[in-house]
Amino acid sequence: MATQTQTAAAPPQMQASHDSSYIPRGTVSTKLNFYAPPKDGSKPFNYVEKPPEGQPQRNFSDVEIPVTIHDIRGQESNFELDTNAFATLTTGPSAEKDFTDDMSIKKNYFPEVEELLLKNVPGAKRILLFDHTIRRAIGDRNPVTRVHIDQTKASATARVYHHLPEEAETLLKGRVRIINVWRPLNGPVQHTPLAFADSQTFKDDALIGIEHRYPDRTGETAAVRHENEQWYYWSGMENNERLFLECFDSEKGERVPHTAFSDPRTPEGARQRESIEVRALVFG
Repeated sequence: MATQTQTAAAPPQMQASHDSSYIPRGTVSTKLNFYAPPKDGSKPFNYVEKPPEGQPQRNFSDVEIPVTIHDIRGQESNFELDTNAFATLTTGPSAEKDFTDDMSIKKNYFPEVEELLLKNVPGAKRILLFDHTIRRAIGDRNPVTRVHIDQTKASATARVYHHLPEEAETLLKGRVRIINVWRPLNGPVQHTPLAFADSQTFKDDALIGIEHRYPDRTGETAAVRHENEQWYYWSGMENNERLFLECFDSEKGERVPHTAFSDPRTPEGARQRESIEVRALVFG
C-alpha cells in the first residue's frame, strides 16, 4: 500500500498575502520609526516643502524598533478621547465624493467634520477647522512613516493667536484642544494603515519638539523617543469610519503619537492607501 505524503498547509496569513482582496486584521508585529537626534547636537527641524539650497529636508534621523500593534476592531467602545487621546466613530456617506478640489472639500466635507466634533467631543462648544491634508501614494504628501504628534503646546497656542488673534487671550483661559479627524478615501484600508499609541503609556520626556518650517512661518511638531507605548490600529477602516486623534489638550494634557506603518501581512497588489486628515481647534 502506497504511503501518502501530507503537506502542511501554509498559515492563514501566508495564504492571505497572495489574495489581493485580503484585509489584515488582529494583532501584528512590525517595526516603527522613532526619533534619533541630529548627530551634531543641533535643534531638530524639517522643511514641509522643498528646502532652501544647501539644506537637508530634515536634520534628524530615525531608528527602527520592533513593536506589537493591537487591533481595536470590535473593541472601539473601550477607548475615549479624555483617557486614551483617540476615539472612533461610524457615520453616513459624505457629501464630498472626489476629494480632489480644496474649495469643494471645504464646502462639502468641512461642515460634516465640524458637526461630528460638536456632537461627539465632550464639552466642545466651538470648532475652527484650520488645515487639511490629502495623502496619496502618488503626490507630494505620502503617508508619514515616522512616529509623531501634529502639535505641541507651543504650536497649539500659536495656532490660536494665528487664527483668532483678537480672541486668543480669552480663549486660552478655557479648554483648548486640537483634534485630527482622520478617514480613508478608498477603504477598506489594506496598505500602510495608521497606528496610534495610548496617551497613558508614555511620558512627556519622550517628546521632542521639531521645528516645522513652512515657506512663510515656523511651527512645531513632536517627534517621539521609544518607551513602552501601547500601540493600536483600526483594521480595514472604511470610508464611513472616522478616527479622532487628540494632538493637544490644555486641560488634561492628553496627546496621541501616530504613524503609518508597514503591515507584513499586506497582500500583493493591495490598493495604496488614500486618506484625508482635517485638523481642528476645539474650544470648550
